[in-house]
Amino acid sequence: MGSLYYSEIAGFEPCKLCWFQRIAMYPLAVILEVAAFTRDQKVARYALPLAGTGALVSGYHYLIQHYPNLDAASCSVLSPCTGACVWDFGFVSIPLMALVLFSAIIVALIYHIAFRRLPVAPEYPQPAPDSGGR
Repeated sequence: MGSLYYSEIAGFEPCKLCWFQRIAMYPLAVILEVAAFTRDQKVARYALPLAGTGALVSGYHYLIQHYPNLDAASCSVLSPCTGACVWDFGFVSIPLMALVLFSAIIVALIYHIAFRRLPVAPEYPQPAPDSGGR
């Protein structure tokens, strides 16, 4: 929703790397929602590659915002990847916001993988109620 707000309402033109991040993020929103409703235990199989790819693109994008000389001329002059439309607190930009979200999704998926295989603790039988000595 944030990327749609910035491009459609605030009027920021997304660069090429922003589009790649959207290509990874938008399907994740649908995949993770469907997996939550259907209780799909294998969601990480197809969500982790998308989240990982998006995190790599976001990380590179954030890096070239700080070091523009690292840019491999991947973006246009009208919408440069090295520019930052949003720069809050002196370091928070749109690629950093995307990187944090992709990272949170990756951590949640890894947590899901790690703890879905743990056996459930066995329930101990409850002692029979005291019959009053009879």
